Amino acid sequence: MHPRLLRTFLAVTRSRNLTRASEEVDLAQSSVSDQIQSLEAELGANLFTRSRQGLTLTPAGEVLKPYAEKILALTDEAKDAVEATAGHAAVSVTIGALETIASVKLPRWLSDVQDGHPHLDLQLKIAGSGELMRALGDGHIDVAFCFDKGADDERFAKRTVSLEPLVLIASQELSLDVAEDGFAALASTRFVATEVGCVYRQIFDRAFAEAGLVAPKLAAEVGSTRTIVQLVAAGMGLALLPRLAVAEPLDRGEIVEIPWPAPLASAPLVMIWRRRRVQPAALKLLLAAASNAFSPARSAGAPLQHAVSFRS
Repeated sequence: MHPRLLRTFLAVTRSRNLTRASEEVDLAQSSVSDQIQSLEAELGANLFTRSRQGLTLTPAGEVLKPYAEKILALTDEAKDAVEATAGHAAVSVTIGALETIASVKLPRWLSDVQDGHPHLDLQLKIAGSGELMRALGDGHIDVAFCFDKGADDERFAKRTVSLEPLVLIASQELSLDVAEDGFAALASTRFVATEVGCVYRQIFDRAFAEAGLVAPKLAAEVGSTRTIVQLVAAGMGLALLPRLAVAEPLDRGEIVEIPWPAPLASAPLVMIWRRRRVQPAALKLLLAAASNAFSPARSAGAPLQHAVSFRS
């Protein structure tokens, strides 16, 4: 089974569509179809069935999938090991990150890394948390920076690089009295949040669950934290996000921070990479540089900025 065929197989598995898979592997749709047929002929089994929802794995395809992932991972490891032994290991590393993390936490650090290691070629890709994990598993990126979802995957190693305080934000005009009504005021107030499946939504739901409350009704589900801030500033509702995602609009006074009526946990910012027998030299260098390079946007116990009372 040629690795090229397995990469195409996994691309089709993810997209469940030949057109989208062809874009991912940069091949014509007919070539993707030919490669899948070649793999099926080699294995003597159909790997996909067509349904109204798209291409679905057959039982044989389900069996092949984890083997394909392991074969490709070993192929990459073998290449890295040989390059390291030959003394010409790659000096490039591809980093994936959520947009807010990339814009707030990484610029200064990446600049310092580049200054200290000018031979290192750094590439930065911005994506959502789900896409980052898929890209990491497929070997398209070497390390991902995102908020920890709490679930462990034996394929990956992770390190917490900072604990980012969560903040409750509102428009300048909105005023509720949390001190008097506590969580009752929040439960009756609309919120703006990201969609289910997004790490920011998981942080939101977890905060209410830890407070023993059902998450309040949402005014809107939005795919962009920047748009969430704009909707909050317009008075559409409240939002609960890591402070690093809203630090600049808070400092500009576009929104205000209001007190959460209980101790509020921080969101762990983690870097994640694939476990390998031999780590590429460039990735080792990057991991070493990240060891003590990060700090929270603001300590969780620091005074609120632009705080207002909360009145129902």
